[in-house]
Amino acid sequence: MALDNTREKSLSFTSMVIEDTMRNGRGLSDQWADTVVVRPRTTERHITVHKRLVLAFAISILTLIIVTVIAVLLSVKFEECNADSTASASHGNLTKFNQSRDALFNHRGEDSFQPWRQLRLPGSLRPLQYDLHITVFMDNFTFSGEVSIELQCLNSTKYVFLHADRLAVQKAVVYSEGKKTRALKIHRHFRYPANQVFVIAMHRELEPQKNYKVNITFQAHIEDELLGFFRSSYVLYGEKRYLAVTQFSPTHARKAFPCLDEPIYKATFKISIKHESTYLSLSNMPVEASISEEDGWVTDYFSRTPRMSTYYLAWAVCNFTFKETVTDSGITIRLYARPDAIQRGSGDYALHITKRLLGFYEDYFKVKYSLPKLDLLAVPKHPYAAMENWGLSVFVEQKILLDPGVSSISYLMDVTMVIVHEICHQWFGDLVTPVWWEDVWLKEGFAHFFEFLGADFLFPDWHMEKQRFLTDVLHEVMLLDGLASSHPISQEVLKATDIDRVFDWIAYKKGAALIRMLANVMGQPVFQMGLNDYLITHMYGNAGRDDLWNKFSEAMQKEGRDINIKEVMDLWTLQMGYPVVTITKNDSVDNSVTISQEHFIFDIKDSAPSNSSFQWQIPLTISVGNSSHISPESIIWVSNRTESHKIVSVDDGSWLLGNINQTGYFRVNYDLRNWRLLIEQLMRNPEVISVGNRAGLIDDVFNLARAGYLPQNIPLEIVRYLSQEKEFLPWHAASRVLYHLDKLLDRTEEYSIFSEYILKQVASMYHKLGWPTSAVNGSVAQATYQTEELRREVIMLACSFGSKHCHQQAITLISEWISSNKNRIPPNVRDIVYCTGVSLMDEDVWEFMWMKFHSSTAISEKKVLLEALTCSDNTFLLNRLLNLSLSSDLVPDQDVIDVIIHVGRNPHGRHLAWKNFREKWDILNTRYGEALFINSKLINGVTEFLNTEAELNELKDFIQTNGGGAAAAFARAVEIVEANVRWHSLFEEEFFQWLRKSPTS
Repeated sequence: MALDNTREKSLSFTSMVIEDTMRNGRGLSDQWADTVVVRPRTTERHITVHKRLVLAFAISILTLIIVTVIAVLLSVKFEECNADSTASASHGNLTKFNQSRDALFNHRGEDSFQPWRQLRLPGSLRPLQYDLHITVFMDNFTFSGEVSIELQCLNSTKYVFLHADRLAVQKAVVYSEGKKTRALKIHRHFRYPANQVFVIAMHRELEPQKNYKVNITFQAHIEDELLGFFRSSYVLYGEKRYLAVTQFSPTHARKAFPCLDEPIYKATFKISIKHESTYLSLSNMPVEASISEEDGWVTDYFSRTPRMSTYYLAWAVCNFTFKETVTDSGITIRLYARPDAIQRGSGDYALHITKRLLGFYEDYFKVKYSLPKLDLLAVPKHPYAAMENWGLSVFVEQKILLDPGVSSISYLMDVTMVIVHEICHQWFGDLVTPVWWEDVWLKEGFAHFFEFLGADFLFPDWHMEKQRFLTDVLHEVMLLDGLASSHPISQEVLKATDIDRVFDWIAYKKGAALIRMLANVMGQPVFQMGLNDYLITHMYGNAGRDDLWNKFSEAMQKEGRDINIKEVMDLWTLQMGYPVVTITKNDSVDNSVTISQEHFIFDIKDSAPSNSSFQWQIPLTISVGNSSHISPESIIWVSNRTESHKIVSVDDGSWLLGNINQTGYFRVNYDLRNWRLLIEQLMRNPEVISVGNRAGLIDDVFNLARAGYLPQNIPLEIVRYLSQEKEFLPWHAASRVLYHLDKLLDRTEEYSIFSEYILKQVASMYHKLGWPTSAVNGSVAQATYQTEELRREVIMLACSFGSKHCHQQAITLISEWISSNKNRIPPNVRDIVYCTGVSLMDEDVWEFMWMKFHSSTAISEKKVLLEALTCSDNTFLLNRLLNLSLSSDLVPDQDVIDVIIHVGRNPHGRHLAWKNFREKWDILNTRYGEALFINSKLINGVTEFLNTEAELNELKDFIQTNGGGAAAAFARAVEIVEANVRWHSLFEEEFFQWLRKSPTS
């Protein structure tokens, strides 16, 4: 206590000395220099004065000294009182302590030469290992801790910088390590909240090439939010139970213990957790020992981790149960969840595929899994679908628990993809970590790409990489990356608050699309060779994009192919957006075509002059086809803005097709005659063109027309072939683009003309496929994955666009469920049936669904029921749902955002969701603002279908008043709404004019 008070009192004096030094014009030689004392110059003179004058002068001096002494004593007394009050506040509660320390520090006006103002840690010290002990108090949701950090000094420094946020530091000691371990004298320590750093200023410099140890004791709250070390709850047998779990990515380890919280500062960690014996604790490594104490507490000691970044450290305290399995190589896999979920077998599927996936990745990467165990933890509340903590991956329940009798195929696929993604991170992310956040796509892009390869390993009949990758990744991210507000996949990140900008679908999905394009250029064996070399070279360390490009170039050179991968890929990673490649047949006898590239952008007028100079090295694959045959693909590297190439076998009756199987990250446009020939081919014999390219043609043509590259009738003409389409993927591509058009048009006067036109294209396939049928025993007879997904897609389109038969079928199924209290609705179409029934039937059906939502224990069923409640045509019920979701604990935190977004997608609820968003923004931003993705997901979901001038002005006015905290997301929202408004202004009349004249309308 005395030491703390002394430190507080000396703080203002030290600050004064430094400020005075700078005012005297003596700048510090460097940021680590000692305080410089400046002596005033004096001049000696011989003065002869009268004795009385000397006496008067002496009395004056004496009086001045006495006054000065009194002033100093009063000042010291004042500082003691101030320090005592600060110390008293620190013992009151943690929040007041932090506020008083913040106010004390912020009052001082530190100058720009002080190193704690730097946005990144200075690099003078490198952590070697952490020893961390945590005591968890679940009764009052607090925890205390003691961390010992061994540091290596690389450059002399007088400061130890650690990240710390919301932690009450009680004691800090620095030791020198060597023959004699001794405590070093600390000048002072303080927090600098602006950069979330805790600074220890030493009395003397730390010396290079020497090791030091920092011991810090601290305490903090287990927060009721979604980051750091936070708490969650669930109900079991009518009793509310609590658990506490960590979420440290990207910069929240500092909320749980003082550390060097940047990816480059890898170290080993030895964790021990003390908790009540009614709980168990988990961390990255297995428990080495558990020591029970007489007072009902237990301390679990975990093995030391390999070298790893702070944001992959994890621990949890809960009273879950588990199931386990062991791989052939001896890795223990456990799935922890609520006891009732484990008892029902809801985690069995995840446990089974995780075991297979570890084997798949070890074989593909030729690098063994690095830890002795892998725990999967299913928690009720989490900010993200999952987090890939090394050896302790945490999942929100609805992304890992599966109830086979209730869950749909799409839910099964969603769970599968999330698990595949997180297991891939055990190599890309955990084992090899990006140097800094600007290359976060190096881990997220690979994990997203391998979602599809891993799913193909588990379910070869799904054809995920060749098919679903196109609609779920490529087509989706090209919508985002076609905006003027997009950004390069690798972008500069200066400070922690910029990090959320790089965790978006550009990093995940564009990263995956570029990796897929490169893998196809290199060939699978060479690609694998490069990955293996990259992982082995950088394991337990960090890597940047150039490290990856170098390994890929080396792998290509070993195969005799001299391609500078860095030169090619820098154009794709350091430039925003992507090109549209236009292929035009020339009217000449030499079979030549003109190929040009330009930056694709939805709003052409927003293409800035700098962007017009964007060029890429494009691996364009191209084929020539006719009514019955398509040639093998050839590859052309397009590097210039316009090029001319000779293509064999091109004649007037043949068509050209670019980007075969959509392996490239670009759109392809053609002259109108070639588009006509392609549409005719689809109408006559679509199977000549591959499934992937049929889906690609649909997506390209709709988006080219939306951006003004093509007339509006071309996409409407191409969908006429769908009645002959037997494969799921083109239907899925069509469904996605039609959904966007539907939301643009659903409040227009002539909407029925559009909906009737689409319904006529769907009708024949809807009646042909029918609804899923029940077997004799009441179970649903399952067809193949492709057939089931095709049937589901067509039923969804039919119900969405107003098929009376589809509506009646949904009403009948729900009525039977209500009357019998037995749900016989096939799981694969439940979401469609529930939503359609709620929208068409009375309030009693909504109340029935609300009741089922609360009583259901199946996670997948609860999700579908909650989304169905947003489908009502009754604005009173929609408003009630919006208010309940935010103001009560009836809706889980991570589902609140989805409720608002789904209400906004309902034409009857769009204005309600938009109004609710604006009124509740402060609450929403406070609750979710720090969580990556969530704010941008909400902003995009609520605004993407606003399309009137009035709504655009409302959005701009709102941003001007409230939008400072999510600038990038709001800029994107404005651009999208402007594009929607512009489409109505420029193209709506042309669109409906063609529909009115169409013979099939």
